[in-house]
Amino acid sequence: MRYLGTLLALLILFTACEEKKKKTYKPASLGSINSLSVVMENHLWESAVGDSVRAIFAAPAIGLTWEEPVFNIEHMPQRVFTGTTRHRRAVLFVSIDSADVAHYKKDVYARPQIVAVVKAPTKDQLIENLKEEAGTLVAAFKQQEIEETQNRFRRSLNKGTVLQDKFGISLDLPLIYKVGKEEENFVWIDREIQKGTMNILAYTMPSDHFDDDTTLVKDIVKMRDSIGKMYVPGPDIPGKTTYLSTEKAFAPYVFTTQVAGRDALEVRGIWEIENYPMAGPFLTYIVDDPENDRKIVLEGFTFAPSTNKRDYMFELEAILKTLEFNKPKTEPAP
Repeated sequence: MRYLGTLLALLILFTACEEKKKKTYKPASLGSINSLSVVMENHLWESAVGDSVRAIFAAPAIGLTWEEPVFNIEHMPQRVFTGTTRHRRAVLFVSIDSADVAHYKKDVYARPQIVAVVKAPTKDQLIENLKEEAGTLVAAFKQQEIEETQNRFRRSLNKGTVLQDKFGISLDLPLIYKVGKEEENFVWIDREIQKGTMNILAYTMPSDHFDDDTTLVKDIVKMRDSIGKMYVPGPDIPGKTTYLSTEKAFAPYVFTTQVAGRDALEVRGIWEIENYPMAGPFLTYIVDDPENDRKIVLEGFTFAPSTNKRDYMFELEAILKTLEFNKPKTEPAP
């Protein structure tokens, strides 16, 4: 009797677990990286509301050589948003409604997924809600795309330890990336793409570097140019010295941020080759490492002439944001 009771209890538990799995199951989300499905009726899409959506979510991405949108937008009316269409990874739902809301939810129809909802009784209020929540929504969509990119390349990683051995750090590097150059305080990792290369540089700077805010941009440019001159030569041109430098016509954008849970500077701009007509976008993170009295500098840059570069730079950003610092080794007890 006790045996039957135990079996019955296990059967009930198993059935409950199966039911829970059925209720919580969500299909895998769909969509290319940096794509956004905008669900709104045609009369709104063709009005000032649609203009606001495009101005916010298809704004030019910062630090590229020509204009490319932050997100590729696919518009659809609500009647089309059904079936597998609901499984898009990034969705923005905009409508006229008695409710006045602007928020987002995760994993509504698929996983991973963000569905942002913006509603208001009038067009003017819709536009106001979009503007008020623009920063939050763009950041949420972008973070999801970063994580999706990381999940994709983590399926096949480079097992090399050069960054750990030299700097005590690690990056999740896709297998296709290879170490191209290694010096005492410098590592250059790259991969070939169809019309060029994607590159990652790693080196260190003293901890007290960049302490003067009044000369911050100038000091960053000076650092990049000196490292480029030492380690990243350009084409061999008789009578000329060529090397990686910072585009002189435009100052780079500099932001404060966090990388690996540490204070950091994010720098976006255009690189060029001194004395040679080559250029492209770069992204640099300067990360505080007070435990080792230094700053870690990680840079990604792309060389891809006559090619869109947003997605290349986005991949590099996703890689650099996997930065981890090795835990200090504990000394054995005497």
